[in-house]
Amino acid sequence: MTTLPPLAEELDLLVGATAEAAEAALALFRNGAKVWTKAGGSPVTEADMAVDALLRERLTAARPGYGYLSEESVDDGSRLTAPRTFIVDPIDGTRSFMAGTTDWTIPVAIVEAGRPVVAVLLAPARGEDYRAIAGGGATRDGQPIHISDRTTIEDARLAVSQRLLKSEALPRPIRAKSVFHASLAYRLARVADGRLDGAAVKPNAQDWDLAAADLLVHEAGGRLRTVDGDPPRYDRDTTAHGAMIAGGPALSEALADIVTQVMRHGI
Repeated sequence: MTTLPPLAEELDLLVGATAEAAEAALALFRNGAKVWTKAGGSPVTEADMAVDALLRERLTAARPGYGYLSEESVDDGSRLTAPRTFIVDPIDGTRSFMAGTTDWTIPVAIVEAGRPVVAVLLAPARGEDYRAIAGGGATRDGQPIHISDRTTIEDARLAVSQRLLKSEALPRPIRAKSVFHASLAYRLARVADGRLDGAAVKPNAQDWDLAAADLLVHEAGGRLRTVDGDPPRYDRDTTAHGAMIAGGPALSEALADIVTQVMRHGI
């Protein structure tokens, strides 16, 4: 059986590759990137494709036996038999990137046996650098981060989808304190660092939206979980997930109740 590299070495690999990717993305962000529409109608930019190509080249060259799963690459299924898989969203929050706003990110994780073990999430236009290792804690810009210790949902500041932010399905007092960021991964990262108290994730989020931020939340003392309490599993045949919540133990059940009620409204 092949011995896998230590997680600290895996983190170093991700840090180097994502830093290079961030430089490329920022250059296109500042100077303008070409935009087109991909199958399904969602936009994609020159930056999405450039970052994906760079990360795929750097990561798979360093770890040729690993799988690679990205929003912008064809998935040939070979990752399902690999010992570890890179899960990448080249630009999470493409519409934000296109609009010239700063809440887009580059989240990258390494998954082993269905769960993330190493993660880096960069918000290049904000100069923020999140990192985590399974069992080793999480940091933002080199400083340890922890989830919020808020215990009451009525006072909580939540991260939600844009549609939910405008919907009467979310109780008005909670909606008034809620925020939206184009990057789902960034919403969850802000839960991990305590700037937000929790997050509601609508159905159909993909592996690349969640894996890196999941580890950040977990290592910061919180959980990303389904409304039934189960942790998400990654690198499976299907990459889509159901509704989820993120936050600390004190808010988990109240958040789950809110998401369940919202789902009844078809949000």
